[in-house]
Amino acid sequence: MSRCIELAKNGLGTTYPNPMVGSIIVYEGKIIGEGWHKKAGEPHAEVNAVNSVHDKSLLKKATIYVSLEPCSHFGKTPPCCDLIIKNKIPNVVIGTVDPNIKVAGNGIKKLIEAGIHVTIGILEDECNELNKRFFTFHQKKRPYILLKWAQSQDGFIAPLEKLEKKPVWITNTYSRQLVHKWRTEEQAILVGTQTVIDDNPKLNARDWYGNNPVRIVLDQNNRIPEDNAVFDNQTKTIVFTNSKNTISKENTTFEVIDFKQNIAKQIVDSLYKNNIQSVIIEGGLQTLQTFIDANLWDEARVFTGKTFLEKGIKAPHIPKTDFEKHTIDTDEFLIIRNHD
Repeated sequence: MSRCIELAKNGLGTTYPNPMVGSIIVYEGKIIGEGWHKKAGEPHAEVNAVNSVHDKSLLKKATIYVSLEPCSHFGKTPPCCDLIIKNKIPNVVIGTVDPNIKVAGNGIKKLIEAGIHVTIGILEDECNELNKRFFTFHQKKRPYILLKWAQSQDGFIAPLEKLEKKPVWITNTYSRQLVHKWRTEEQAILVGTQTVIDDNPKLNARDWYGNNPVRIVLDQNNRIPEDNAVFDNQTKTIVFTNSKNTISKENTTFEVIDFKQNIAKQIVDSLYKNNIQSVIIEGGLQTLQTFIDANLWDEARVFTGKTFLEKGIKAPHIPKTDFEKHTIDTDEFLIIRNHD
């Protein structure tokens, strides 16, 4: 099962809206086939594992391991349960049950009814952690929310005044590259109005190979100029506004919300409807604190650079009850988890 998880991680950032899944096939204690789900619409892990087996006659005596319950419904690809049954694989070992209501135990039921011996819950916690985005989306009906910011040694995220319309870097080059890697792993990235106006960010992953995230921008009163990078139509962009006079065009759509009500809840509800499973929030203090105060966050990644700003905008306040400490060259960063 550890190998299944290892294989599945190859699909991080490319399988949305599907989960990451890895599978191996074992005969007489040896792995004879393995595979993982690479992209939505392409073959699932079990299919790739079966196809990789050179001698298909061995399948009738083998055990297939899979990190997530095999699907039992027709989507863009046929049910993996049918493939297992068709090849008469006698034993199936499953990491965890699929929370998607289209599966949710039906795959296991179908396999058992076909006379296959099924074992469930092997490295279950690890398999759940692997697909924390997918599980959050289906169980909590919202995307997995990851907060990220960088702060100076004296606790500021930005100076009070800026002379140029570009970011003020607090962290080192390696940390910034790591952030771009993270952007390829999440389905969307969210920032507030002032961040866009002050920094004119592209919000892409130019410093790491992978998919660019969907850009989510808050712009209550349509203050962002049309020539800003977020409106370049290079990447799908969703703008939250309170103006009903905006018209969606090309790669940019506008979503109307009430900024006088619970902003964070309205945003995550809308992102759920848009089938977005994860979002990394890189906004300023107001945007980050809005989600913290609403307790709508799952994980925070907080960098502390060697820079001293002496005065500026204070970093958000967040409870640090469960965290890991890491270093990347001269920077330190915490990974803080929210268990509420």
